[in-house]
Amino acid sequence: MNHPLNNTDKVTTNIKHFNIRVYGIIINAKNEVLISDEYLMDMKMTKFPGGGLRFGEGTLDCIKREAVEEFGQEIDIIRHYYTTDFFQKALFYEDHQLISIYYLARFTRPPVFPTSKKPYDFEMVNGSQSFRWYLLERISPDLMTFPVDKIVAEMLKDDFNQGLL
Repeated sequence: MNHPLNNTDKVTTNIKHFNIRVYGIIINAKNEVLISDEYLMDMKMTKFPGGGLRFGEGTLDCIKREAVEEFGQEIDIIRHYYTTDFFQKALFYEDHQLISIYYLARFTRPPVFPTSKKPYDFEMVNGSQSFRWYLLERISPDLMTFPVDKIVAEMLKDDFNQGLL
């Protein structure tokens, strides 16, 4: 998949802030990656688990905090996987540039939170979230909602097919 190296001249004139998001790529022993289905701001979205960096917080602290908030358990960071390397306007904020950082991670103990086999396995109420495991060999950009996640999904599939994961 080609990176969407945009012509930024047209879109950067209103950009005044950065929105930094940090995500965990968690792969289990069955070669499945954990994905999150969410309903926020009246929008269904499928993405990798994670969230926004807070002021005064490092990126590793952010993803570890997000793991405790979302899963109720801790993760270990394996290594950095990807950082956005092209201009991406933030979807929900008119004057923000999005920077997404992804880390390969693993649970410190077996998962204790519920997962589902079907997408959006919850009542459509803002703030709802469910998790599911998805086979790496089947992952595709079309599964994901957001542009950067689409790139990471393609990277994961390629890396898996090349035996790098």
